[in-house]
Amino acid sequence: MKTSVTEPRPERSGFTLIELLVVIAIIAILAGMLLPALSKAKAKGQGISCMNNTRQLSLGFLLYADDFNETLLACLDGLPGRVNWIQGGLSGWDAEAANMRYITNSPLFKYVGQSAAIFLCPADKSVVRVGGNTVPRIRSNSMSQVFAWGDWLDGSGTGRNQTRWRTYGKASHIVQPTKTFVFVDEHPNSINDAAFATQCTGADAFNTARIIDLPANYHNGACGFSFADGHSEIKRWLSIKSGHSTGRGLLNMPVYFTGAQNLSLNFAAREAWLDSKWMADNSTVLQ
Repeated sequence: MKTSVTEPRPERSGFTLIELLVVIAIIAILAGMLLPALSKAKAKGQGISCMNNTRQLSLGFLLYADDFNETLLACLDGLPGRVNWIQGGLSGWDAEAANMRYITNSPLFKYVGQSAAIFLCPADKSVVRVGGNTVPRIRSNSMSQVFAWGDWLDGSGTGRNQTRWRTYGKASHIVQPTKTFVFVDEHPNSINDAAFATQCTGADAFNTARIIDLPANYHNGACGFSFADGHSEIKRWLSIKSGHSTGRGLLNMPVYFTGAQNLSLNFAAREAWLDSKWMADNSTVLQ
């Protein structure tokens, strides 16, 4: 008869408390390294989507002109023989800012495949309260004022009296289509009517450059522009500090998506003058 001998079972090994804490610390370090990269990747993806949106808007803008004897859509009411590209103000942060009829009634709507989504930048999280519900605002984009009277191009803000800088009512009159932006993502706390104002006079000097309306900065400190030749691009701002009352430049200008604060407009660019100059250089040319 054989006698079996039972081998002693080895003791189970496991993590000690110190080892567990080390693993948790390593995971936390890796997460800290990866999350900013993922956040930037998401912002870059949104920027690409934004470029596609503004490009479609510009192409629709050009298609409209093709159908109307080169007559361009305007960015304000009252221009003889021309139509405002969209109605409705957004500065009130009220139900009107979420009213989709302004999008569907836009003369541009059928020229962009009746897509309401392209009027709103995916990085723009602006919301308003309507009937107890939180809903997104309908639009992030504004059209350059050179497609109206160019009220602020010379810094006067006097509407139809501006004659120093070219404005455009016909597609064939645009002197430099590749350097004439049509649509821009306007800063959520700046956007109001359908127009975006840029000052060209004095934009080439630190002491005289001014920023009238604020461009957005929610693509990693950058903003989407589309141009009269149909291309679109993302412009990253240079200025961190400016003459604005917040002491910040366009790259890190604060953003409030709930209407908590509308920022002051029409201020001395100062340290942000190179950004102001870029917008001026890509707006229009002298008469």
